[in-house]
Amino acid sequence: MGYYWPTMMADAIDYARKCKACQVHADFIHQPSEFLHPTVASWPFEAWGMDIVGPITPPSSRGHRFILAITDYFSKRAEVVPLAEVKTSNVISFLKHHVIYRFGLPRRIIHDNGPQFASHAFYRFCDKHRIQNIASTPYNPAANGLAEAFNKIIKLLKKFVSSNKRDWNEKLGEYLWAYRTTVRTATGNTPFSLVYGSEAVLPLETQIPSLRVALTYQLTTDDNYRRRLQELEALDEKRLLAQQGSSYTKHASLEPSTRRSNQNIPGGRSRSGSPEADGHDSQDRRQIPAKVGRPIYH
Repeated sequence: MGYYWPTMMADAIDYARKCKACQVHADFIHQPSEFLHPTVASWPFEAWGMDIVGPITPPSSRGHRFILAITDYFSKRAEVVPLAEVKTSNVISFLKHHVIYRFGLPRRIIHDNGPQFASHAFYRFCDKHRIQNIASTPYNPAANGLAEAFNKIIKLLKKFVSSNKRDWNEKLGEYLWAYRTTVRTATGNTPFSLVYGSEAVLPLETQIPSLRVALTYQLTTDDNYRRRLQELEALDEKRLLAQQGSSYTKHASLEPSTRRSNQNIPGGRSRSGSPEADGHDSQDRRQIPAKVGRPIYH
């Protein structure tokens, strides 16, 4: 982002530990040993993972009860849309306007084989555009390598939901901005940079000019043009390194997970050491927002 100070990493960790929302909504690591099966894409926008979250209770002020989400396996870029109901026509329209018209035709779409994806209309759409229509095992969502990523997406959304719980549809844009400009562990880069070749200019950088913003104001048109060309030339190498990072993560995840819950955290208490901050038990606290059903699997 253009900012640096010697204790930046330690300060960030300390801030996250004191952040109530971060502690309440973060993962509790208590999964039993299991094999994970992440998918690695060969190039950007080649493979997308799609999922439906809902029904969400209470619905938004405009009647939305579901979130349709899709994530690029390569860059980890996510696209989401709130829906009152999920029909095959909604899914096809979403793919056209949020994927194909922006990033071109994908080679693969991975989903959970819900009725919206298993319909004849959806299969005809995929056949028409030569898209591989791949269904993961309905009762083993881990087979869809982005299932865990989707869960993180929705947990991040909860941090932006206001107290009345009815405006979550209006927070989707704010959430996507935060998600796309955050470094993903698997690639070591932000989804934004892997798509566009440079990092997004954040609002803070205009209030307290970062080094790159300050330098940009001093560049001539020719200098700025040459700088942009250098960034684009470096993009291929950045994407190659990101693919290698994803491959490494895939091989590492082939080992059975041995993660267990932290025995030092008393039952019924959050990471922050206080009772459940939102007044619900651990099951309700993990639902989005107020109460959200798990992703739909048929």
